[in-house]
Amino acid sequence: MPSRVILFSTDSCTFCVHARSLLAKRGVAFEEVNLGEHPELQAELADVTGLTSFPQIVVDGEPLGGFNELRAADKRGTLASWSTGVADGRRSPQEGAGL
Repeated sequence: MPSRVILFSTDSCTFCVHARSLLAKRGVAFEEVNLGEHPELQAELADVTGLTSFPQIVVDGEPLGGFNELRAADKRGTLASWSTGVADGRRSPQEGAGL
């Protein structure tokens, strides 16, 4: 069963762009939730993950971390186990991401 990967991003986040690109390059299906215009949701996410920087990647309901942790997972071969083919599902914060 493929992993559920959620990428929380903001508008002007270079590392978010890199994370999106790496996930797509490895064929990992993911949902992207842009919190750029929703600081109240950013604070709520920080309460859940313990992180305040972006991107934040959550896999199967568990916080992975940011871009550095994503790259480390890629180097360990972990992203290959998440792969289901290229799919990019962007969602608005109002749709929710259901951690």
